[in-house]
Amino acid sequence: MHTAEVHHDSLLDRILIWLVSRKMANAIDTDMPTGGYSGFVDLSKQIMQGRSATEQQAVVARVLQSLVPAPVLWMIRKFFSPTRLVCVLNAWFAAQMFEWLVGPCEVTEADVEGLDGVVRSQPSAVHIEKCRYLKDSQCVGLCVNLCKLPTQSFFTEKFGIPLTMTPDFEDLSCKMVFGQVPPAAIADPATAQPCLSECPSSNPSAPACPKLDC
Repeated sequence: MHTAEVHHDSLLDRILIWLVSRKMANAIDTDMPTGGYSGFVDLSKQIMQGRSATEQQAVVARVLQSLVPAPVLWMIRKFFSPTRLVCVLNAWFAAQMFEWLVGPCEVTEADVEGLDGVVRSQPSAVHIEKCRYLKDSQCVGLCVNLCKLPTQSFFTEKFGIPLTMTPDFEDLSCKMVFGQVPPAAIADPATAQPCLSECPSSNPSAPACPKLDC
């Protein structure tokens, strides 16, 4: 069993939780949740209800785009190619700004295959020690459909900065690598991951979490 951990959200953390929760609630036309981060996770579970995996990802895509003005996205795609420096800066920014969502994390080195096919070592990876979102939800489908796949697509397609996220469902850690083009969903091992043992609605007989393609 995974050890329970207490997160002490700062004022900025609470503001970000409220802001993203409001955007999510608006996206599915429901009331704002109560309870801070736990309410945010409950709202995520509401997004899964009655929606296919593709529809869930579409909801999150709308939320992410609502957080960044379209002109800003256009300027980033237009003027910032995914150079080593840009990828390194994105990793630093993610490590600073995403801790409220995923818990403690740090920038690390990674071997990244660039668009030119050359593999380079660069500090453009973020190691998440134990993902708060996955730990609190205990749901593979929520991790993949509402975090991993839409976040990868948002950075890769909207920002023009490739991102690959690799969750470890054994120790609940995760690695985000900026500059690395993500694999196609059908070839990604995360999309065939079975339920976690602590998932309240796990189906041990299913080869993959049923919520990955519900």
